[in-house]
Amino acid sequence: MATPLSASAFRAALRAEGVRAAEHGPWATHNRNAIGAWGPMAGVMLHHTVGAGSVDICRTGRPDLPGPLCIAVIAKDGTAHLVGYGRTNHAGRGSQAVYDAVRTGTALPARPGPDAVDGNAHFYGFEIENWGNGRDPYPEAQLTAVEKIAAAICRAHGWGAGRVIGHKEWTTRKIDPSFSMPSMRARIAARLGTGTGTDPYEPFPGPAFFVAGRHSPVITAMGRRLVAEGCGRYDRGPGPDWTEADRRSYAAWQRKLGYAGADADGIPGSTSWAKLRVPRVHENGAG
Repeated sequence: MATPLSASAFRAALRAEGVRAAEHGPWATHNRNAIGAWGPMAGVMLHHTVGAGSVDICRTGRPDLPGPLCIAVIAKDGTAHLVGYGRTNHAGRGSQAVYDAVRTGTALPARPGPDAVDGNAHFYGFEIENWGNGRDPYPEAQLTAVEKIAAAICRAHGWGAGRVIGHKEWTTRKIDPSFSMPSMRARIAARLGTGTGTDPYEPFPGPAFFVAGRHSPVITAMGRRLVAEGCGRYDRGPGPDWTEADRRSYAAWQRKLGYAGADADGIPGSTSWAKLRVPRVHENGAG
């Protein structure tokens, strides 16, 4: 289970994935956290809006449901309109079996079970502008934005595409979004360079890997995970070169895990590395 990304880490993840975003008011602090916990996080949930021009409604809510109703509204042109961040009224209660499958990276049940889990507490929620009637198309720019946003969150957490579900897969009460979720997960998996099932992590390369002069995409992936866990100590980056900032950031991660003294020296060990869950990269770049 994962600690929610900070608003700044979330925004940085979108930027790194190439998402075009528009910020609406104090979106980073607009949430429903006061009425219940947000986190630990299980995954990403997708919805459609059942209408157009939904940004204001999703930000302020309806008479029967206070806003925000999601983190962002994804418009037809692919713009992500950021309207809130934190606990939002998007998911409601849903299936324990689905929740368990998402967390463990196993196959979703053929049909959701009884509504038992508060999805608002455990999922990042996104509304996709569409009437949902089968006659309103999803432009490619919009689908690409959905893919990028979901991938950005998965990449930051070290998750696979199986962490992304539709509202219709969460509860029998809903039919959204009105596109194929297996197809969308396949797109997300392709962007992540992974399969759609269990979460693939980078194996521990050994403590001798982390020395001055090392240049590798593994170090970039590690740094992104440290930032996502609130342990980034970077003035710039992270990047592929092992630096003192990487060592300080990893030491912060070790202290977060409860290590102290020589055990929190900033040089990765196998146990702390496994808990960081660095996403697998294509090449170790060990030169």
